[in-house]
Amino acid sequence: MSLPPSDTPLYNHPLPQIEQWLREQGCEQDEMQLHCWRVQRPSWQAELWLDIEQIVVRYLNVGENGQDIQRAFKYSLSRRDVEQAVFSGP
Repeated sequence: MSLPPSDTPLYNHPLPQIEQWLREQGCEQDEMQLHCWRVQRPSWQAELWLDIEQIVVRYLNVGENGQDIQRAFKYSLSRRDVEQAVFSGP
């Protein structure tokens, strides 16, 4: 299953394609909570939630005093924009 062009808004991607895209980015799906994903990079790790209207990302222990940083990205953004925003890190 191929992904739509990267400038396509996420709301035009069927769920299996969004899940495929997340796997391609190195994310792992939570077996108990299927809407939750985790990703780890050398300098940060994050949890992602596929919410109803947006993707919510929580970067773990990266803020001042080890606090989490949470951001949300609407599905109206292109896959490229979300990819650059989420996977470039906190």
